[in-house]
Amino acid sequence: MKIVGKKDLRYICYPYMRESVSTVDYEIQTDALCTRIGLAASYTTQHPKLHQHLLYLAEMVYHANGSVRGNIAITDEDLNRLSDLYDEYVIEVEDEIKTFLLPQGGTTACMLHMCRSEAKKSVRALHKVSVETKVPNILFKYLHLLANVFFVMAVYVNKVEEVKEIPFISKSYEVKN
Repeated sequence: MKIVGKKDLRYICYPYMRESVSTVDYEIQTDALCTRIGLAASYTTQHPKLHQHLLYLAEMVYHANGSVRGNIAITDEDLNRLSDLYDEYVIEVEDEIKTFLLPQGGTTACMLHMCRSEAKKSVRALHKVSVETKVPNILFKYLHLLANVFFVMAVYVNKVEEVKEIPFISKSYEVKN
């Protein structure tokens, strides 16, 4: 069937793809992050609490995604809820996170480490947007904290699955305790 008078949307994966502004890169990066979260969630069905947290975070990342081009959708309440989530996992792994750790472990933990890395890329993409236009500071706080949440979630999963963390000792930087 030929479509007359309308664009055939099957040939458009993302309507802003040809824009030159960094907002596009941020939106694509946060979409990649959300996709990674969905993949991680698919590995967490044996951890119902974590599974629900990840599905919630995927939704929140899509809210952060639209918060640059559209209306800000991340609120102080959302930031506080994420902070509470961070605290919930830190309580579980506070002994394990006293040192820098290699991003390793079981498949689920490694997926969460990949989410952490994607969240950091999202912060960087947001920084590039902020060079071009004003970005609400709450988005930076949210994405930075989100990366840290994924880290403690990964360590938590390794702990639950009895996978030993491997400390990383840098040859480049002196670590002060």
